[in-house]
Amino acid sequence: MMLKNREALISQLKNDMLLWQGVKPRDSQEERLGLGPIEEAFPNGLFPKGSIHEFISSGREEGASSCGFMSVLLGKLMKSKGVCLWISSFKSLFPISIKSFGVEPERVVFICMQKEKDVLWAMEEALKCPGIAGVIAEVHQLDYTQTRRLQLAAEKTQGVGFILRHNPRSLAATACTARWQIKPLASAAEEGLPGIGFPRWDVELLKVRNGNPGRWEMEFSHLGLRPVFQKSSTSILSGKTQQTG
Repeated sequence: MMLKNREALISQLKNDMLLWQGVKPRDSQEERLGLGPIEEAFPNGLFPKGSIHEFISSGREEGASSCGFMSVLLGKLMKSKGVCLWISSFKSLFPISIKSFGVEPERVVFICMQKEKDVLWAMEEALKCPGIAGVIAEVHQLDYTQTRRLQLAAEKTQGVGFILRHNPRSLAATACTARWQIKPLASAAEEGLPGIGFPRWDVELLKVRNGNPGRWEMEFSHLGLRPVFQKSSTSILSGKTQQTG
């Protein structure tokens, strides 16, 4: 009986802490984004809004994959309304390409700044605007103080910020809610059809506040974002390697 009471108390304390940090309960009316098994890694199974998400890229291929995956998240956050900002100090994104991932380019404001510190300043100011669905910033370096300011701005308006870090020299601690790394995977062509298949990614959630890091193979198509199940191959799901068939 004492053990059950202790477990119940610990569970209640965990729920209270999540509420104090602004995490909605699982039975709330907050709509899930539809990220499949990835969403279960977050507290109460809900994608954390009012937060900053950090994406790590170690090369051009990972940078392109990160942009694609972030675009999928943006499309789900924007839905049929809202706009977002894409801020960078270099022009590496082809705007029309994000339409393939459910984002209308005309609803994205692209901003090019001369210095990285200006990119982060613009991101912080944008996060203070409650009418913006999301903000993406592309930089190389980042420190804890900068991310703390961004996180506080996002929490105040319940906005969502994505920071894509290209070839970072170090991965020191930040105040970001989550840290991701997206790598490209070979697509699979539809049976009997020529050409390439839908984009696939190795999605790794390196860390997440109050959640469970994991790794998944995901594919994006007209059916949305879903896990990859390949016959007689190994898939990485929920942080474990398992045989599928």
